[in-house]
Amino acid sequence: MLHALRRQIIPSLMLTAVVAVALGLVYPLVVTGIGQVALSRQANGSFIMQNGKVVGSSLIGQNFLDAKGNPDPKYFQPRPSAAGAGYDPTSSGASNLGPGDPRLVGFIPGFNTVGLDGSRSATNPFATAADPYCVPTDDTGAPVISPAAGQKYAKNPDGSYACSANTVPERASAYRQLNGLADTASVPVDAVTGSASGLDPAISVANADLQAARVAKARNVSPARVLGLVKANTRGRQLGFLGEPTVNVLTLNLALDGNP
Repeated sequence: MLHALRRQIIPSLMLTAVVAVALGLVYPLVVTGIGQVALSRQANGSFIMQNGKVVGSSLIGQNFLDAKGNPDPKYFQPRPSAAGAGYDPTSSGASNLGPGDPRLVGFIPGFNTVGLDGSRSATNPFATAADPYCVPTDDTGAPVISPAAGQKYAKNPDGSYACSANTVPERASAYRQLNGLADTASVPVDAVTGSASGLDPAISVANADLQAARVAKARNVSPARVLGLVKANTRGRQLGFLGEPTVNVLTLNLALDGNP
């Protein structure tokens, strides 16, 4: 019996050792070596350098804010991000909200509207003049999608409800206001929704074109020059047929800084 156990255990241990070395040591070293030789830039994070310093990655988006934490009008703005405080690679993730979730689409009268007491309502009791789909926030800033008796809400100085800034209607309103668009202007979907990872570094060409006039005005340059930089930083469809042309926000903004 002991002999039989040895015949099974020893080969098993040897096979385990071989597989551990092959897959845990040799394979990673080979893949790392190939990456460093053939695709070193991509393997090391696709960093973008400026004046000898790393200013970002072409694979990961970032915010472009002013000293007050607001979108800087001199720069093109990326799409919304649900990764941490925005484009945090350690907190990658999407909102994963359904198409009828109030936190995404707001309170739509007659569809998903909830009254002050939590019952269904034909109107939105939280509507404001600027946002008929307003989802109110509590005193901590969290959206309230299931109102109940005694619920406390944040209010604006004029007494209206403070709406959650992360619904599509609120994002669309903020986008139009930032870019000087009419209240009824169409807004590209990528301007008001986050990507699956929350780290997408690119925006659509339509999104970039709508931002161009605002950037040109803030920099006191001609819109034609800015649109030319948009075109120069537009990448075509992957493999020529997958997806849509996109504009990398970081490389475009760096091109703007390099062409005052």
